[in-house]
Amino acid sequence: MSVIPNTHVPTSIQSSTSSFLGQPTKLSSTFRTKNVWISAKNSGVCKCVATPAEKTAYTTKVSRNSNIGKLQAGYLFPEVARRKAAHLLKYPDAQVISLGIGDTTEPIPEVITSAMAKKAYALSTLEGYSGYGAEQGEKPLRAAICSAYYANLGIEQDDVFVSDGAKCDISRLQVVFGSNVTIAVQDPSYPAYVDSSVIMGQTGQYQKDVEKFSNIEYMKCTPENGFFPDLSTVSRTDIIFFCSPNNPTGAAASREQLTQLVQFAKKNGSIIVYDSAYAMYMSDDYPKSIFEIPGAREVAIETASFSKYAGFTGVRLGWTVVPKDLLFSDGFPVAKDFNRIVCTCFNGASNISQAGGLACLSPEGLEAMQEVIGFYKENTNIIMETFDSLGFKVYGGKNAPYVWVHFPGQSSWDVFSEILEKTHVVTTPGSGFGPGGEGFVRVSAFGHRENVVEACRRFKQLYK
Repeated sequence: MSVIPNTHVPTSIQSSTSSFLGQPTKLSSTFRTKNVWISAKNSGVCKCVATPAEKTAYTTKVSRNSNIGKLQAGYLFPEVARRKAAHLLKYPDAQVISLGIGDTTEPIPEVITSAMAKKAYALSTLEGYSGYGAEQGEKPLRAAICSAYYANLGIEQDDVFVSDGAKCDISRLQVVFGSNVTIAVQDPSYPAYVDSSVIMGQTGQYQKDVEKFSNIEYMKCTPENGFFPDLSTVSRTDIIFFCSPNNPTGAAASREQLTQLVQFAKKNGSIIVYDSAYAMYMSDDYPKSIFEIPGAREVAIETASFSKYAGFTGVRLGWTVVPKDLLFSDGFPVAKDFNRIVCTCFNGASNISQAGGLACLSPEGLEAMQEVIGFYKENTNIIMETFDSLGFKVYGGKNAPYVWVHFPGQSSWDVFSEILEKTHVVTTPGSGFGPGGEGFVRVSAFGHRENVVEACRRFKQLYK
């Protein structure tokens, strides 16, 4: 602000400008064509400078995808990360522990990384260099997956499509199905199923009163029904997304329950998309693959991943099994359409990642993965025992790296916020997985042991 000595200041003003003057002024009766003489006091006067008008941003003539516009707020896990970042700005010295997003924390076993390093080095040699590979994955890896996880289940290696992760394959499958199908999901469930369905145009609008999208069949999974839906109350849909062990509840479906699911799909002519990303965490003698159930090859697709087994959340490697027996209503093989989408949208998984995947499935690699899984399961036991001792109803844990804690009558986001504010521990609000998750919080077992122990100490301080 410039202060001008007592003088007559010629200035051009509009009627609204006087409200910005620092002190009351008396306008002279002497007017000029464009100027007003302002008699300034000894205390000075503020010079008002016009602010340039804001430019209107250029817009194209392309309409936004209205289906994306239907999505509510942001995707769950980036929203959790955003709130964590805001908390760190508020408490920059806080020792924040993240037991929210299910990201692995322990190093990848050396038997696996050494194979990737060898492959990476080979790419610098004429003999070892390779460019584009098969979009479906390298044959030795497809064969190893088939042998390790689907032996004697009627699955062949060319039914296996290697990818950059199960989440990516879920979206590719949605492209195969198109916008005219109906879907069912477990409630609660991994949010990618619903969000990808909305983006594809398979749903109606979001209904705020019930916190659901119309045209989606939400299969309620609660402690009362053992987290397995009452299929007699479920309407027929084209596609059924089903995850076991389930994310977020940690519940695993028994052989009898999966037999019911396959029979239900067969009766209705539906396709099951079975997410088995946590199958190796199973402790109970439950099926690790949907293809252990008779008749499943005619009604099911299975997605899986190395992410939570080998710590490949950043390396990115998974697979999807589409049996030849699975046919559309016109008799056309689903696998052929999936192959077409894969070849159009994907150039194949990284050859370095695939070398790591092959090492995972060696005898030494399988043993190393089991050790990593065992470590996380020990974390799960620590978390389970903590909330049990505090008198909470606790679910999951035994067959999955997630603990599902019940806070009856409370908002999941309120509980999330209270825990973060008072303990500096990040969890995940259950309502982010669907309306059936309201009143629950998911606590992840992915963390360094000392962090898990410290988080549990803080939980005990908060809820003692």
